[in-house]
Amino acid sequence: MSIAAAPALHHEHDTHAGPPRGLGRWLFTTNHKDIGTLYLLFSLMMFFVGGSFALVIRAELFQPGLQIVDPHLFNQLTTLHALVMIFGAVMPAFVGLANWQVPIMIGAPDMALPRMNNWSFWILPFAFALLLSTLFLPGGGPAGGWTLYPPLALQTGQAFPFVILAIHMMGISSIMGAINVIATILNLRAPGMILMKMPLFVWTWLITAFLLIAVMPVLAGAVTMLLADKFFGTSFFNAAGGGDPVMFQHIFWFFGHPEVYIMILPAFGIISQIIPTFARKPLFGYASMVYATASIAFLSFIVWAHHMFTVGMPLAGELFFMYSTMLIAVPTGVKVFNWVSTMWRGSMTFETPMLFAIAFVILFTIGGFSGLMLAIAPADFQYHDTYFVVAHFHYVLVPGAVFSIMAGVYYWLPKWTGHMIDERLGRLHFWLSVVGVNVLFFPQHFLGLAGMPRRIPDYALQFTEFNMISSIGAFLFGFSQLLFLYNVIQTIRGGEPATDQVWEGARGLEWTLPSPTPYHTFTKAPVVE
Repeated sequence: MSIAAAPALHHEHDTHAGPPRGLGRWLFTTNHKDIGTLYLLFSLMMFFVGGSFALVIRAELFQPGLQIVDPHLFNQLTTLHALVMIFGAVMPAFVGLANWQVPIMIGAPDMALPRMNNWSFWILPFAFALLLSTLFLPGGGPAGGWTLYPPLALQTGQAFPFVILAIHMMGISSIMGAINVIATILNLRAPGMILMKMPLFVWTWLITAFLLIAVMPVLAGAVTMLLADKFFGTSFFNAAGGGDPVMFQHIFWFFGHPEVYIMILPAFGIISQIIPTFARKPLFGYASMVYATASIAFLSFIVWAHHMFTVGMPLAGELFFMYSTMLIAVPTGVKVFNWVSTMWRGSMTFETPMLFAIAFVILFTIGGFSGLMLAIAPADFQYHDTYFVVAHFHYVLVPGAVFSIMAGVYYWLPKWTGHMIDERLGRLHFWLSVVGVNVLFFPQHFLGLAGMPRRIPDYALQFTEFNMISSIGAFLFGFSQLLFLYNVIQTIRGGEPATDQVWEGARGLEWTLPSPTPYHTFTKAPVVE
């Protein structure tokens, strides 16, 4: 049976049995839109769970001394905050957006492997139930940081095998989702839609899917070796038995660095859809955007040890990883230049999705610049494991990945529900978020440069003011997300009807305007948005 025939068979089956109703509809659905909705709702739930962990951390750090949680619980919350946000909030949200939009954008009837699509979602709630249940086991949850470095991670008590199994389940879900995206894009495009006519969001997801398939098994191997070290007497990472704890770091970061790009490439795709729409211009330099995305993906595999400048690697290694890391700034700079050029002399309007997209471009660039600082090996010896690193990657992942997800939801929600969002509420949410996120993370650069170590529940007196400012920003940002939740629920339940061309005739404009390049001549049928 061909892959393309799978959705047709499924629909034929439906005509006999009738579509399932109520809870059955959501449990057994093979419809890409339903599954996309499930992913997005699950992601939203995990966003609030992970965010609540972060607020406890920031409440503890509001002043020096130990106030709210003991150091062991602080370490558990730090570890779980990262695991929940990465694997539970950001990645499932992007997979949900892919499920909704990729088939529509390429003119496909559904995802290529609908039943596997259902399975890849339903693994996730069980994986996270398992992961979060470890908080209630004797000895508590994982406390070795999300990077699970041995020997520290091996001190985790009864929770350890549960954490490893949960990570394996998340990995299986990600790999199946990625296979589905690749099979769909390569096999189910509408006639005439060659690869270089695909919307940018589809391109970024195609490249992201290959990254996922390449690196998730590496994480699986690393955590399986950890498990063997703890329970089966092996010595992969135990120096006393001839192993090497630094080898774990190499294996982990060979997964971990491409993982960062897995969380940002689909964001680039979303922003590349939104900016042309509200600038009412074609995307500037479509082909260069595709090549830049592919270049970033390739380079992400050869920079992993920039997380490890302080482990004592040879000078030649430090130089290689320093220069290759700096090289990633080139295609990223191309993207930023193209977004700004798209806005240049455009007929811009500033609806909520566009506001988030512009904030993305500005704040993600700040994260990029601090990344360049961290790429300089001798400087990194000072920055390493301080709050400067925390500020850097949160500038990439919060105004980067999270803002782009919110931008995408605001942008496509009228299309999904048939109702317009409350624009006034959306703008209020944007301004509270953008102020909150900067008050939260910008002071952490100064804390890091002054030498405050990360992942520690207590700190010296001189760091108090910046920590207080940071914690106030955290609560402002955290509670402003309730506006987002309210706005989404209100839009789903009803509201002003959306027209066929939701954003005042701007939707899809990047495909219909005449252009000097051949990449924007796609004017007919399948709906590209």
